[in-house]
Order: sequence, then C-alpha cells, then structure tokens
Amino acid sequence: MPHPPRRLNLGPLRPTAFRPPRGRKPVYLPSFTLTLIRTPHLPPTMASFLVPLSLNKLDLKDYLYNVYQIPVLSVRSFIQQQRVRQDKPSAKLPRPRRWYRPRSIKKMTVEMGKVEGLRGGGFVWPKEEADLEPWDKKAWDAAQSAQEAENDKFGADAAKLPPSDRKTMAEQAKALLEGKLIWRSSWRDYGRSREVETGININGG
Repeated sequence: MPHPPRRLNLGPLRPTAFRPPRGRKPVYLPSFTLTLIRTPHLPPTMASFLVPLSLNKLDLKDYLYNVYQIPVLSVRSFIQQQRVRQDKPSAKLPRPRRWYRPRSIKKMTVEMGKVEGLRGGGFVWPKEEADLEPWDKKAWDAAQSAQEAENDKFGADAAKLPPSDRKTMAEQAKALLEGKLIWRSSWRDYGRSREVETGININGG
C-alpha cells in the first residue's frame, strides 16, 4: 500500500522571510546613462527613466539601491519604436526621400518603497520654471524655427510649398491698389551702348 504523504511543519509564514537577490557584480564607474523623466501624472512613489536598450530590470533595481539606497518594489519596462524620418539627423546636407528610422528608446517605470528622509515616502518634482529667459529660450526657439524652415526646403513636398515671399508680395500689391505706394521701375537708361575696345585687330594682322 502507498504511504500517505508526510506533512512538514514549517511554522507560521513571515512576510520578511524571502529577500529578493541583488546583484553582486561591483561596478564603480557605470558605462551607461539614466535619464529621469518628468512625470507629473504618476504618484510620488513611482519614477520613470530613459535607459539603454541593454539595461534590464535587475540592473536598474540594483543601481537605485546601491547608489541611492532606494528600495524598488516593481519595475515595468517597454521599448518605444521611433518614427521614420528623412535622412539621418547628423547629416550635413539633408537628402529628401532617404528614409531613416532612429534607434528605439527604452523606458522603465519603478515603484519605490519607503525612503528615509523623503516626505510621504516618495519623490515630488519641483515646479517648472515660468521664466526661461536665463536659459535664452527666445534664441533657442528662433534657432529651432530656422532649422525647421531649412529642412522644409529639402522635404519631399518642397515643390508644393508656397514661396517664402508670397505674403510680402501680397501686402505690397494691396498697398499699390490702395494708393499707399507708388510703383517705380527699377530699370535705368544708361544711354546708347558703344563698343569699348575699338581699333583692336583680333586677327593678329
């Protein structure tokens, strides 16, 4: 006859009995870069990062714990594919209809445990700066607009775009019709044309 299964007396279960393993590889100078993303829609106990494609969940968990002493309860990751663009961004002269897909980006969202020294057990982003003049925001916007306008000249639909001076020409035509401007021809009469090099024998005789 088969023997009945033996019962093991394990005693009461303790919630702290299991401790997740942590990485033991010593890394003193990390060769990767983590970018903390501003996420006001997430609670203070969660943070989102831009990470390299080769970084996994355990690497990020060990990094936050060993460097910042932040315990991580869970990690979620996903890879976002980039949109197809025309030519590479690093090209000196953009070439239209040369399609290029940038490298995908990887995002990770972690849920942090209780951290000593932080109010509410989490991290709260500071308020965004309203005045960006110390960072020369106007010059940056002007450079960005100029770059976009230059890229449009080499786009696939560049021939279909209206000329850049179309608005100016329309304003001048309206002013002429209203009598605010007087049209003057830019042609000048320099008199009768004459030959400068006279008396020169081109045959060498």
